[in-house]
Amino acid sequence: MLEIFAQCGVAIVVFVSTNIDDIFLLAAFFADKKLKARSIVLGQCLGIAGLVAASTVVAWLAIALPEGWISLLGLLPLYLGLSQIKSLWADADDAEEEAEIQLQEHAVERSVGSQMVAVAGVTLANGGDNLGVYIPMFANSLSSIPLFIAVFAVMTLLWCLLGYVLVNNRVFGHLIRKYGHKILPIVLTLLGLDILSGALVLLN
Repeated sequence: MLEIFAQCGVAIVVFVSTNIDDIFLLAAFFADKKLKARSIVLGQCLGIAGLVAASTVVAWLAIALPEGWISLLGLLPLYLGLSQIKSLWADADDAEEEAEIQLQEHAVERSVGSQMVAVAGVTLANGGDNLGVYIPMFANSLSSIPLFIAVFAVMTLLWCLLGYVLVNNRVFGHLIRKYGHKILPIVLTLLGLDILSGALVLLN
């Protein structure tokens, strides 16, 4: 039971750290009267589902690797974390971040397809960090993939709710935009080290 709670905790931390930027995108989408709330929620769920599905397939393909070698996938989140660690000391450029959000928001508005597919496309386009973390995490614990998927599903709906609430709370949104992204490099680095610990068997 304790292991299940621990796995849920890991899944929540990983989801939050890899989807901080989606909070602001969702807030921008909900603030646009041209976009339907149902399309935004379904599009976000579809995008996250696509990232999870891709990660699951790649993780299962890695099952043929000998014991210990799968854990070397931890190098990916470790690299991502270390490469972003400089952001802990860098001042965030709020104007640049807001401009990027607006550009992606307008891209959704101009889409010739459905709003749902457009939102899903934006989510997938921002999913580089997600794939870099989900794949090694899934491969390192194949039996826990259904639990991870369930947690991610709940967290995705919660993320949509938070994005909607954030539209009406500019002060809180500013604080998240300023400091929230600095959590990601730490989480990626620690997760990478944890996954790599399983590769110690190769030294025996």
